[in-house]
Amino acid sequence: MIHIRTFVFNPFGENTFVLYDDTLECAVVDAGCMDPGEEKELEQFIREQKLKPVLLLNTHCHVDHVAGNGFMKRKYGLLAHCHETDAFLLKDAVAHARMFGLETENPPEPGEFIREDERIRFGETSLQVIHVPGHSPGSVVFYSADDHILLAGDVLFKGGIGRTDLPGGDHRALLKNIREKLFSLPGDTVVYPGHGPATTIGTEKTSNPFFV
Repeated sequence: MIHIRTFVFNPFGENTFVLYDDTLECAVVDAGCMDPGEEKELEQFIREQKLKPVLLLNTHCHVDHVAGNGFMKRKYGLLAHCHETDAFLLKDAVAHARMFGLETENPPEPGEFIREDERIRFGETSLQVIHVPGHSPGSVVFYSADDHILLAGDVLFKGGIGRTDLPGGDHRALLKNIREKLFSLPGDTVVYPGHGPATTIGTEKTSNPFFV
């Protein structure tokens, strides 16, 4: 069974997730910690729960979701797994942050590229990779059918969808991919988005204003 701990980091209010199971191996999804206080908060939780970080996953590579990748490399020796078509965004992270008056470090190069339908495993847990481009070219979500959860990044929010006016965004593609790839999942699947509160697939199918 997956346990999920959510941290809200950086001025963008980005959700960073720590996923772990009874083996105490854990995966960090979208490490968005942007200052020493946020890094300490994440490290303290991992230490207190006696977790062993074995994976760093990125749903996509916008700066608010990768700001903590350097910390994860220094502290735990982990390099991010992301989709190859988003790798170009890592080179723009510092400039993107400065557009908003923020400072961040250059994120490390990815450790591995992940692909559609790949299975990501840690401990006793398996996550399916679903490629859902539109917010960014390489946006992916991580799905556990056993635990009925979806880590959605900035693809799908409670009552909304990801913005598509950034480099590589495609509004029509995002709507199409959500309908075809996410709304086909069971309605009781809990959606953990990259910003804001959790929701369910069933709720978004019936009440999200972009689809009704």
